[in-house]
Parts: sequence; C-alpha cells; structure tokens
Amino acid sequence: MEKRPTVAEILAHPAYPDTLWNLTPTERGQLPVAAGRGGPFKIDWEVHGHGDVKLVWIMGLGSNKSSWQRQTLHFGHDEGDKYSSLIFDNRGMGKSDKPFMRYSTSEMAKDLVELLDHLGWTEPRQLNVSGVSMGGMIAQELAMLIPHRIASLNLISTAAQIQNTTTWLENLWSRIDMFLPKTLDASILSAAGRLFSNSWLSSPDESPVPTESTTMAPLPLGRSYRKFNTNYERFAAQELHKRLSPDLFPKLGFILQAIAAGWHYKSPAQLTKIGNEVGRARISVVHGTTDNMITVPHAVKLAAGLGLGEDKGTVEIKEGVGHVFMLERCGWHNELVERMVKKGMEENDKEGVSA
Repeated sequence: MEKRPTVAEILAHPAYPDTLWNLTPTERGQLPVAAGRGGPFKIDWEVHGHGDVKLVWIMGLGSNKSSWQRQTLHFGHDEGDKYSSLIFDNRGMGKSDKPFMRYSTSEMAKDLVELLDHLGWTEPRQLNVSGVSMGGMIAQELAMLIPHRIASLNLISTAAQIQNTTTWLENLWSRIDMFLPKTLDASILSAAGRLFSNSWLSSPDESPVPTESTTMAPLPLGRSYRKFNTNYERFAAQELHKRLSPDLFPKLGFILQAIAAGWHYKSPAQLTKIGNEVGRARISVVHGTTDNMITVPHAVKLAAGLGLGEDKGTVEIKEGVGHVFMLERCGWHNELVERMVKKGMEENDKEGVSA
C-alpha cells in the first residue's frame, strides 16, 4: 500500500488552515424539531444562494454539512442567483443537538420535513433532493412522507436495506472495524480506504476553491486559498478538522446514526410507492464499483425496487469510483444534479406544475 502522509504532516501543511472555506450563508439558524417525538432538540442549518431552484443536500453517517462545501461553493455561490442550497447537520452530528435516544432514518426525515416547512419550501414539486449513503436512506423516507413536493431525487451510494453481499467474515470485519479503537492516523487511513478509490486518493488535489470573484466568500487575509498535494491530504484535513473537535464528531452520535442506518429498510411495496408517487423519471440511483461501504448489488436492488431501468429513471453504475461521488467525481456529480433538476422541470411542465 502506498505510504500516506501522517496526521502530524497534514496538520503542518500550509493549506491546513484553509481546509474549510469561508462560505457565508444567505440564511442560517438552529431550529427546534421533534416536539412530541422525543424532542425538542435543535437542527443546525444554512441556506446558500437565493435562486428559485431549491436544492436539499442530505449528508451521510458521521459527517457534517461542511462535507458538502464543494457543492455549496458551486450551487450556492458561483450559481447562487439560480439555486438556493439547504445544508444541515443531522441529529447527533456537527452543530445540531445530540439527543440520547433511538435514531431512525424515518425520524431523521421528519426532522427535515419540519425544517423545510420552517423555510417555507412547501410548494408542489419544488425540492431537488440529493442524499448520500445514510443521507440517501433519509431521502427515501422523505420521499415516503412528501413525495409530491419532490421535483428530483438523487439516491447516491445508498441502499433500501444493508445486506451481506460479501462473505460472512468480510462483512463482520468491515462492520466491527468502524467501531474499533484506533490511533488517529489509523482512523484516517481506514476511513479513506472505505470511502475512496486508491487511484483518486493518490492523485493531485483537484478540489475547486473560492476565488476573489466568488460571491459571499471572503478569502483568507491577503492571499488566495492554498492547495494540498493530493486528494488524500485534503480529505484527511477535513476529517481531522471534524475529529479534533469532539462536539462536531461525538462517538455516541456516530453510534446512534449507525444504528439508524443499519436498521433502515424499505420494502418492495414501499419502493414501488416511491417510484409511483415521486415519479420514476425524477429519480436517479448512482453507485461506484469500488464502493467499500455499500456494495453495488445494493444499488441494483434499489433501482429494481423503484422500477428504474431502460427508459424509466436514471441508473448510473460508475466503474472505479468509491463511496463519495461529491468529492471523487465532483464535476460529474454536480452535472448529474443539474441534469436531474432539468428533468424535474420537464416533468413539472408535463404535469402542469409551477414550482
């Protein structure tokens, strides 16, 4: 295996202070949710941009809303006149509250519905939803709750139910390994290996960064944003920023979210209902062949359950890509979202809906 920079080397890199960009939201807040459902507790949220097209980004297990920063930059700042992008921390992570209770993807979707209602994003066929991993599971639950408010639905690196598609021993070890105590160096290396292809990790840092022309994104004092040497270094820096801040990445919150993802289940009848009520032309299922978190058979089964295939909906299985499309194939991922927004608008026109 290729030798990766150590935690100490990442922290000493000149670009480390630039890991998270200063992307100023149009709106932000902390909304009390779940009154009568074990709450209230607060969900931390931001909207970037002020355009008519509403984008909803749902993050996965153990991640913060800042993990969407490449999409926030593109859609919420570079294209902020066209799009309004909602990012938020799921219960248990980031700046949201971390209640000690049973988490489920259905309850987390209800948290999101309350947030959308608070924002007034309540029109028919108004929401363009993207969910990755556990976020894709929450997106499925959202589609069960408010199908006719969804204009497009992108289910990325996710599943209707986590099942064993490898050997029993491999599956057991992969689950145990996520929770075993490790050094920080070993934790970062392990996460990178689960989430990304080795070729991408070794490639030069390809991330876009804000420039002086980016709206509502002040540059570091007197200079531009610095770049890392490799994609691995940039990913490691973001992980370190999160893991070195216990409030942003609490172990209990991670375990409670993992339980929610592990117990997620959408039956064949429920998937058919989502396909029927959201509309198959509005749905995409996207997966990478080197995803070491959720394997490709999960995507195949999800797409079949939704009734996607041939000329119904969008199914993309990308060769050599890992779990995190919005980083590893950032440009392609963003173009997919834009294509699905366009498809949603076309379907709205067919239905006579003004969103």
